[in-house]
Amino acid sequence: MSPEDPRADDPRAQDPRTARTKGRLRESLLAECADRPLAEVSVSAVVRRAGVGRATFYLHYEDLTALAVDACADVVHAAVDALHAWQTGPSPLPPARPPAALAGFLAAAADRAPLYRTLLLPGGGGPLGRRLHRELRARARAERAAVGAPHPELVASAVAAAFTGVLADWLHEDIRADPEALADHLWRLLLALHRAIGPGGAPEAARTR
Repeated sequence: MSPEDPRADDPRAQDPRTARTKGRLRESLLAECADRPLAEVSVSAVVRRAGVGRATFYLHYEDLTALAVDACADVVHAAVDALHAWQTGPSPLPPARPPAALAGFLAAAADRAPLYRTLLLPGGGGPLGRRLHRELRARARAERAAVGAPHPELVASAVAAAFTGVLADWLHEDIRADPEALADHLWRLLLALHRAIGPGGAPEAARTR
């Protein structure tokens, strides 16, 4: 749970019974959305499948969108992990080619595209888009600051915005590419953003002329 999440200080969030109930609700929603879009899913159907009451549902979630964002939290963590899967060895520099996990993540996201499209709007908006952008930005900023790279806030925001926006547009089929090709294009784009700002704020390409 993110420190920015208002539920972080909620004692119920640490209760194993609460965790089990919310887990059943998440699984129920994903099962319902396997057959139809989120807009056609009802709270009644979700709680019936989960075996809990409506009052229990509203104890934990404001509405189905809040549950859907929680149920899709794994995609946010998977995205962040896929982008950093190369960090398994001693090399401080990312490779020229994307880690295999990135294409794997994109293929898995495509399988649930109908659900993700309701939460991740074109351009990267929507509740899932905001959460993905926030977590990607935090990770990129922390890692850039740790190695002393300049302007960590600026570059981290650019990286998070680019990845979230491209992913959203791809899921909405505004970008046509298979997962492997998109992973390659995204990787090169993100590397370029990381390398664009050098010491003093000057673009690296300009400083090497």
